[in-house]
Amino acid sequence: MTLPVNRRTFLRASGVALALPLLESMHPALARAAAASPKRMVNICSTLGLYSGSWFPTTGGAGYEATEYLSLIDGHRDRYTLFSGFAHQEQSGRQPHNSEITWLTAARRPGMDGFRNTISVDQVAANHLGYVTRFPSVVLSTVTPQSQSFTRSGAMVPAETSAAELFRKMFLQGTPEEVAREAQSLNDGGSILDRLKSQTTALRRRVSAGDQQKLDSYFEAVRTAEENLAEVKAWQQKPKPVVDATPPTDIPNPADLIGRVKAMFHMIPLILETDSSRVISMMIQDHGVVPQVPGVSSDQHSLSHHGQDDAKIAQLKKVEVEIVTVFNDLLTQLQERSDTNGSLLDQTAVLFGSNLGNANAHTSDDLPVLLAGGGFSHGQHIVHEGDNAPLCNLFVTMLQNMGVETDAFGQSTSTLTWG
Repeated sequence: MTLPVNRRTFLRASGVALALPLLESMHPALARAAAASPKRMVNICSTLGLYSGSWFPTTGGAGYEATEYLSLIDGHRDRYTLFSGFAHQEQSGRQPHNSEITWLTAARRPGMDGFRNTISVDQVAANHLGYVTRFPSVVLSTVTPQSQSFTRSGAMVPAETSAAELFRKMFLQGTPEEVAREAQSLNDGGSILDRLKSQTTALRRRVSAGDQQKLDSYFEAVRTAEENLAEVKAWQQKPKPVVDATPPTDIPNPADLIGRVKAMFHMIPLILETDSSRVISMMIQDHGVVPQVPGVSSDQHSLSHHGQDDAKIAQLKKVEVEIVTVFNDLLTQLQERSDTNGSLLDQTAVLFGSNLGNANAHTSDDLPVLLAGGGFSHGQHIVHEGDNAPLCNLFVTMLQNMGVETDAFGQSTSTLTWG
């Protein structure tokens, strides 16, 4: 006989389930076996687009003429591939910028009634790698904890916004007292999981067969969280890597957009080089204020809605030139650092682009997309006719490059190959 379950009991179980993604994204644990030359993934999204007239070349192939923006990274031309014609379908959400949360997932109709996000490409890679590094993935942003990284259950992985705090987590061991507090916190987490299992077992005897299936999935999530917690405890016993770098100082003024981007970009090579993580994703967000860029007198969001006004476009381009310039610096840092088989860039697939193809109109067709490094064949502009080829096809290729055995992701229709 199925006994009734009161609302308070069921909500308590549901509330615990909502907390599980935080446990899944806790700092990982003991490395099982470091690969001789591991593959890595970095995803960077400038959420207010990139002005297409200064980004896309007019011709495809290897002999394209560098545009205003591409000339800033042309020194790396043979280390990246430019794509045009990529899109995610059905990205018109409740709010004009809802496509920010689906750039790495391609889930349809973001923000609409009944919407639930799907797992992001970076988290698929992180789940595949598990705890071979201290952190399965690192998620960053320049202003708010909002991110583009989502777990299998559709929960957002909060982003780190402080370069100083990121450095502390990655490389500072902490005082004995801090280490002891963290250990106690982990032990408390284990106790909570024990209680959850007990509550779930008791609840299972009182619900219908359909609800038992749901609880089985929930119980599996608890078991996974237990395994993750054990990994975290193991990593806690290992010293953090020592780096020859000055700890960054946070930039409190949100108007210093470029300074904040630089601070995070300087951290990325350190994280990869020390094998602290092999998967990093970062959002360059709308700061909502006038950026500290010479010649700019309006905020970037307003400028992105330029309405073809030449003066606004000129200011918008000044901001985006600075963003592309610091991205070039990141590529240079990765190229200059040696890895087992070449440079760090050779082993790191770096995706750079935007969730908006035309920020002025909030469209997600013909997205600006560039893939650098990763051991791929580079040096050309690949044009997809029609402006709506699935960006997820590239995601499949990136996942395969990370060792994930899959031939599908999101809206993909095939694996993307080029040479």
